[in-house]
Amino acid sequence: MHRRYRIRIAVLMACAAPAVASAAPPGPGERAEAVVSKMTLDEKLQLTFGYFATDWQGKHPPAGVRYGSAGFVPGIPRLGITPQWETDAGVGVATQGGAQQKRERTALPSGIATAATWNPELAFKGGRMIGAEARASGFNVMLAGGVDLARDPRNGRNFEYAGEDPLLAGTIVGSEIAGIQSNHVISTTKHYALNDLETGRKGHDVRIDHSAARMSDLLAFQFAIERGNPGSVMCSYNKVDGDFACENSWLLNDVLKRDLGFRGYVMSDWGAVHSTVKATLNGLDQQSGWPFDEQPYFREPMKAAIAAGQVPQARIDDMAQRVLWALYSTGAADDPVNENGPTDFAAHEAVSQADAEQGIVLLKNEGGLLPLGPNVRRIVLIGGHADKGVLAGSGSSLVYPRGGNAVPGLLPTGWPGPVMYYPSSPLAALKTAAPNAPIIFVDGADPAAAAVAARAADVAIVFATQWSSESIDVPMSLDGNQDALIDAVAAANPRTAVVLETNAGVAMPWAGRVAAVVEAWYPGRAGGTAIANVLTGRVNPSGHLPVTFYQSEAQLPRPVRPGGKSEMDEFTIDYSEGAAVGYKWIDRQKLQPLFPFGHGLSYTRFGYGPMRAAAGTADKLRVHFNLSNTGKRRGMAVGQVYAASVAGGWEAPKRLVGFAKVDLAPGQSKAVDLDVDPRLLATFDETAHVWRIAAGEYRLMLGASSADLRSNASVALPAVTLPANWRPGVAGAVPASTPTERGE
Repeated sequence: MHRRYRIRIAVLMACAAPAVASAAPPGPGERAEAVVSKMTLDEKLQLTFGYFATDWQGKHPPAGVRYGSAGFVPGIPRLGITPQWETDAGVGVATQGGAQQKRERTALPSGIATAATWNPELAFKGGRMIGAEARASGFNVMLAGGVDLARDPRNGRNFEYAGEDPLLAGTIVGSEIAGIQSNHVISTTKHYALNDLETGRKGHDVRIDHSAARMSDLLAFQFAIERGNPGSVMCSYNKVDGDFACENSWLLNDVLKRDLGFRGYVMSDWGAVHSTVKATLNGLDQQSGWPFDEQPYFREPMKAAIAAGQVPQARIDDMAQRVLWALYSTGAADDPVNENGPTDFAAHEAVSQADAEQGIVLLKNEGGLLPLGPNVRRIVLIGGHADKGVLAGSGSSLVYPRGGNAVPGLLPTGWPGPVMYYPSSPLAALKTAAPNAPIIFVDGADPAAAAVAARAADVAIVFATQWSSESIDVPMSLDGNQDALIDAVAAANPRTAVVLETNAGVAMPWAGRVAAVVEAWYPGRAGGTAIANVLTGRVNPSGHLPVTFYQSEAQLPRPVRPGGKSEMDEFTIDYSEGAAVGYKWIDRQKLQPLFPFGHGLSYTRFGYGPMRAAAGTADKLRVHFNLSNTGKRRGMAVGQVYAASVAGGWEAPKRLVGFAKVDLAPGQSKAVDLDVDPRLLATFDETAHVWRIAAGEYRLMLGASSADLRSNASVALPAVTLPANWRPGVAGAVPASTPTERGE
């Protein structure tokens, strides 16, 4: 065996070994080790090689697949090992576009919409719902848990992820993972790592200071893994420091398996494997989605590499044990799935609707235009196919809904499409929610005609869209001529509201000329009803931005997007901003965004504070604060706690270190206690391989957004050094930033 690899295996096994009493039943690690000891080499390799479960370029999947799904790994009946039936993705059970028969399932709002709820409990419920549908559809692995940070609003896959901040993103995604796995279904987290742009995703090479990566993108993964304890991590297509992510020893062996203590298996993205020996020794445990790769690297070439002594038997055992650990630890091995299980679609659509309602962000509301009151006598809805449904993001994660595509035939109809509108019409829902106001619809194709209709209405509501998908990036703008449409409508009627259905943030050259702006994201299967409920005040908006909305591309770290138009482009991305992602970049550069990170209005008013902070040692910092409803409507406040090092030395002036979402009746106040994770007060020292908290004064700030801070407190902390593998308790424990609340 290679000496370097033998040492690494010993370290990983020492980190992973559970302390089990002799009388206790065997844990998942012991079970996995015992079963692997009985396996032949062919059986071990069978566990570490997966197939695409749909026809692909003339190649057919093996027997036993759930056809039209993402993937399949055959089982081993003689050892009681279940097949792995894999489904995309993070918003529900998807069907691959090439399959003629579509599984019609319930779609959650986009991942970024769920992040905008700032509600981990709601994220867990959404994960539990889609995990239940995965189980009822015969799947025991769900390729969910996207947590790549939004470094660029033009990333065409931002809608699948959870925003720009590592604490918020990791907490929300980790909660969803835990919800999925509560069904005895393995969830992944993905795409590991730094897969923050789709252009050139299969060829671009990310360069970033390792310490900065540990405090940004990799910290988001760390929080997600600690909270959700996923059975698998999916490595990404891109390169990091010249090595593909699926054969990058620093990412997989050093950070993920050693420092993060990850005990599950690393699966490849479909087509992300480029070698046998290098990928195996550097941490990849399962090749997925054959025939997407050029070769079946983990099949015949793997046997040859083992025979030649290039891959040690101990590594093959480790790979197989990691797959089995995931099956045993999640319960997937002991609770077989049924392809035709029962599903309560009405209850599941209610979960999706609740998610959408809490994720909708009221960005602007001049003159109290919203909610639409009983005095509004005539409303015109314009554009965005609002008479038919709500937009979805496309790609491998696309869920086909009950009722089919509400607007079929829009281009592209093939990959990276189809363009999908879920059959939840905002027009129909608004007519139900506001039955006394005549409502007409104008398609918006002709801005002049839309302006005429707007002039005759009390309120004009423009639905504006930005379609996006996997494998492409998008401009930071609305599709087509919608900016001109909004300008024309706003000029005709100053009482104009704009409802956005977008991938992430877009430029809004018309923002100063409309009265209200609502960000609905891709709001899922019940999105039309959710939008109508917010517009009419049946639901008080409580969403807050999980990303910065920039004024223009000129404010971005890279105003000109790297690369061309293809996912195959080869180029280098230098993330020179390091850990200063989103609002941290804005703060560091002293820029004024269009709407800041954390921003979100309500139909009521909230008080934030007073607050105080108490510290024993630096890794035991507790923040206490009050949230109050000072208005006349029930609503949900999101208290956001930021920290700043008075002495400086951080990547940016402040960091989000905690948050709490609290439901408040008019006049009600609640006290919140929140423990701050010490890594959020530290810098990572790559050379010494430790987290360092500098001695000195730290300022804690409480408010409604990163730019709206209402209360503060200061605390003196001693110098503390934490090991790189420090974590709050065992994997799967609730992170230290989880708040508790008390009524007052």
